[in-house]
Amino acid sequence: MDTMGRHVIAELWGCNIDKLNDREAMENVFVNAALEAGAEVREVAFHKFAPQGVSGVVIISESHLTIHSFPEHGYASIDVYTCGDTIDPNVASDYIAKALEATEKETLELPRGMGPVQAEKSKAKAKV
Repeated sequence: MDTMGRHVIAELWGCNIDKLNDREAMENVFVNAALEAGAEVREVAFHKFAPQGVSGVVIISESHLTIHSFPEHGYASIDVYTCGDTIDPNVASDYIAKALEATEKETLELPRGMGPVQAEKSKAKAKV
């Protein structure tokens, strides 16, 4: 193992507004994303804000997936962090972008546990 983990930070634009504002739908997307990546789900907590927006976390044995949604902008900020080298966080990130019907996705992948962080954009404003 070269790193302690991999951390994917994604900016999703042009998302389905109804999904971004639906706590249950968001929870299902994130649990399914974790499972699609081969992760083991431990705990799930999502919260619906008034008048809009959802924040949530799926704790996995390998670390976590999180979201903060802004339906009024069709935007979601997501994090997928996996420890070890058996789970690819990009699989979960791609699943989420597709499920939320994002039209644009910008990602940054950070190796964790290797010393000073040197971030590289993996996809700059990619059309989904």
